[in-house]
Amino acid sequence: AIIVATTRPETMLGDTAVAVNPADERYRKLIGKTVLLPIMNRPIPVIADEYVDMDFGTGAVKITPAHDPNDFEMGLRHQLPKIAVIGEDGRMTAAAGKYAGQDRLECRKGIIAELEAAGLLEKTETHVHNVGHCYRCDSSVEPLISKQWFVKMEPLAKPAIDIVKNGAVEFIPERFTKIYLNWMENIRDWCISRQLWWGHRIP
Repeated sequence: AIIVATTRPETMLGDTAVAVNPADERYRKLIGKTVLLPIMNRPIPVIADEYVDMDFGTGAVKITPAHDPNDFEMGLRHQLPKIAVIGEDGRMTAAAGKYAGQDRLECRKGIIAELEAAGLLEKTETHVHNVGHCYRCDSSVEPLISKQWFVKMEPLAKPAIDIVKNGAVEFIPERFTKIYLNWMENIRDWCISRQLWWGHRIP
């Protein structure tokens, strides 16, 4: 058994892996094996990823690519499936099994109770951390995957980098050249669609 800490127990229903740091001796023998996800009884792999901080929590992290940006990136690196268990209405989806249709916070209580009844709950404790909140209604924001439109930035950034490197454009003061190049050389694709109250802003 691997002990994993979480602040969002309801998302465990969409877990598709447990990640550990490849340098962590505690878990090295488990890398590449599978563990059984409680409640869903779904086998999920134990993967090695350097993103995992072995000194934080238990050093083992649940990976839910559909509901966490860092997990999404790790999921891409390890070709993990994305199982969306929370819908746009804040209720659990059909993928959440018997919890489908419940409000996510109601589901959270149910998950904790079920884990405790099965003898699988190690402990609960207060943990202070940052949680995103809606600027309009102040309710907590639940990350979830959705279709978006992106502009591929690398082909646009390359000529902008080249004209600085060949001296056609100069920065004054010079120290801003390094900042600019660092930004442009590490640029990510630009999301031009945003779902706000009125829907897509572009196009």
